[in-house]
Amino acid sequence: MRELDLRAIEDILEGATTLGTGGGGDPARGLAMVRSQWEAGRRFFLMDLDELGDSDLACSPYFTGSTAPVPPEREARFVSLPRVSEPEPYLAMRALEDALGQAMSATVSIEYGGMNTAAALAVAARAGIPVLDADAAGRAVPDLQFSTYYVYGQRIDPIGLATRFGETMVLAGVADDFRAEDIVRAVAVASGGMVATADHPTRGRDLKNGAVIKGALSYAEKVGRAKREAIAAGQDPIAATLTAGGGYLVFEGVVAQDPSWEDRGGFLFGEMNITGTGEFRGSNYLIWYKNENIISWRDGVVDVTVPDLICVLEKGTGRPINNPRARKGMEVDVLAFPAPREWRTPRGLEILVPRFFGFDYDWQPVEEKFQGR
Repeated sequence: MRELDLRAIEDILEGATTLGTGGGGDPARGLAMVRSQWEAGRRFFLMDLDELGDSDLACSPYFTGSTAPVPPEREARFVSLPRVSEPEPYLAMRALEDALGQAMSATVSIEYGGMNTAAALAVAARAGIPVLDADAAGRAVPDLQFSTYYVYGQRIDPIGLATRFGETMVLAGVADDFRAEDIVRAVAVASGGMVATADHPTRGRDLKNGAVIKGALSYAEKVGRAKREAIAAGQDPIAATLTAGGGYLVFEGVVAQDPSWEDRGGFLFGEMNITGTGEFRGSNYLIWYKNENIISWRDGVVDVTVPDLICVLEKGTGRPINNPRARKGMEVDVLAFPAPREWRTPRGLEILVPRFFGFDYDWQPVEEKFQGR
């Protein structure tokens, strides 16, 4: 087990945001959540999966909802309601613990992202327990069933929920992850677009046997640290990110227009159009997202799809661009990273594939397409 200093925490969050495929929540809010725990004198520990006891219980605290800005007229409905001072995912975990009659021994990041990876870190610090060096997606994902827990058959429930207004509830006995998705998403919509969630209470023995991606936070930290060190040395942060993460530069250009998007059913749907520059001059790139970047086309031909990662970074700074915050005229690089092996199993490829989103395409591994570029 390793105690994390603030720089290591920030590297993890930078890497997780970079690899978050445009989603995973607001990184500014996530960093603020972590820093509030740090400034309160709480300590952060990163634990290897092998250190967790077989009977110990861990869960994933995070936020479910859309990253779309909330219209003022909708937010006005909540003006008279109270606000909580504790991190909402912490309250969701406490509700889950009360229902189970057992405290958690660790937290697990549900997905990469500036807010949802931060939630696992902040809740662990608040509770005085470690966060596991693991993740349940190895990218950010839009729906609850897109987790390695689901790939390996771990129950999602009971689920603790908490709103920013202090309401808590526990969902138990759901038929499957798809039903859980419907119910939790409905609560998120009723709460202004977001609800804190704590789910997948799982024993250590099951976590060690493949339910989550081992070493995932160390990998995110490696990516974040490489970018930070490149910037400090006056070097290219994009190149450093690609080297550290084992990724590929698939396009570079200028955002052609402010993204077109809509908030529908508790999800953010939209597109990003990019006009090529440099070696990509004369080409165009289109990315479609449902919260996260799902599929892309170059000049009308499918380029990269889930489960592989499509990540958009600002040229020069390497700053990750979360959806829908790209703006016309931004110079960007589009990076692709191979999905974790858990998504490349026969079971994984039944779940997180283009056809789930309505696109009749087969997945092609990015390394087969871009090796040598």
